[in-house]
Amino acid sequence: MSSPSSPTAASSTVAEKSTAAPPHTKVTFPISPVPKNPLGDGAYIRTAAALIIGDEILNGKTLDRNSHHFAQYCFEHGINLKRIEVIADSEEEIIEASRRLVEKYDFVITSGGIGPTHDDITYESLGKAFGQKLVHHEETITRLNEMSKHRSWVGTQNAEQLAATHRMALFPENAEVIFVAEDIWVPVVRLAGKLCIFPGIPALFQKMLHNLTFFLPLPPKSERPLRIQIFTERPESIIAPYLTSLQERLKPHGIQVGSYPVLYKGVFVSLIGRDFQPKDAGKGTAEGNMCLTEIAREVEVEIGGKIASEEEIAAQKSRSASPEIPDMAVQKKENVSAGVESLGPSATGYGEKAKY
Repeated sequence: MSSPSSPTAASSTVAEKSTAAPPHTKVTFPISPVPKNPLGDGAYIRTAAALIIGDEILNGKTLDRNSHHFAQYCFEHGINLKRIEVIADSEEEIIEASRRLVEKYDFVITSGGIGPTHDDITYESLGKAFGQKLVHHEETITRLNEMSKHRSWVGTQNAEQLAATHRMALFPENAEVIFVAEDIWVPVVRLAGKLCIFPGIPALFQKMLHNLTFFLPLPPKSERPLRIQIFTERPESIIAPYLTSLQERLKPHGIQVGSYPVLYKGVFVSLIGRDFQPKDAGKGTAEGNMCLTEIAREVEVEIGGKIASEEEIAAQKSRSASPEIPDMAVQKKENVSAGVESLGPSATGYGEKAKY
C-alpha cells in the first residue's frame, strides 16, 4: 500500500479531483413577460374552478391539499371560487370536465398528471379537449436540462428514459407557456386564455400559483371580501332562527352568513362581504351598502358571542375534538413516483420523490 505522501497516492488524489462532479451552483432563468389580458382590456377574473386530477386522490392514497390552498388564494384575491372537482386519470373525464369548466368560469386550474410516467396524461388529454396536437417546447427542455445537468443519472439515460423526461415538455401547440419563477424550470401552461395547468406536488403548486399572480387580471382590491367570525358557546339550534332572519336581510347586500360548530365547544358564525364604511351606506346598490363591522357587532349581542381574531380561531380549532384538515405547511413525505426529475431547489419542500 502506498503512503499518503508517495507519488502514487498523490497521482490518485489528483485524478479523483479531476473527475469529481463540480459543486452545484444555483441556476436561475428569466421570467416570462406579462401577456395580454386574455379576458379583454379592463376585464378581470370574477369566477374560478379547480380540476384536481389523479387516481391517487380518489383511492385515498394522497390527501388533496391543492384545492384547499386554491380556495384560500381565490378568497384573498376576491375571486368567487364556484366549483372544485376531483377526477381520475381518465382522458374522457379530463376532456369533458375541462371543456365544461372553461366554458363557464373565468379562471380554471388543473392539478396533477404532468409527470413522465404512463398515467400522466393531462397535457395530452387537454390537447385533445381543445383540438391541439402536442409539440415539444424547446425552452422548457433547455431549462430542464440546465436544472438537471449536475445529477448523476443524467448521463446514464437510455433513449426511452430520455423520451420520458422530455414528455414533461410536450405541450399543446397553441398553448401559452408562462415561466413564473426564476428557479423553477416547469412553466404554467395556459389554454383558451383561462385554463392553467399545474403540477400536483403541493409545495410546487403553491409557489407557482402565487408567482402566477403577477400574470393574472385579478379583481381590484375594492372587490376583495372581508371575513369576520363571531364565536359563541350557545348551541346552534338556539341561534338558528336569528341567523335565518339575518341571512334573509343581508343577502340582497351580498353578505353571506355561515354557521360552523366546533364539537362540544360552541359555534363560529361567519360574515363574508365587502366592508363598506358607515359613510358609504346607501350608495352603490339599489338596496344600499351595509357596514360589515357594524353587522358583526349586532351579531355579537344577539348570539351572546365575541368577534374572534385569527389567532383565537386557530387556537379554538386546535383544541377541538372535531377532525380538521391538516395544515398545508405540514407535508408528509411520499415516494410515489420513481425517477422524478428535480423541478427546482427543494421543489417538494422535503427533497422526496412525489407525484406530478
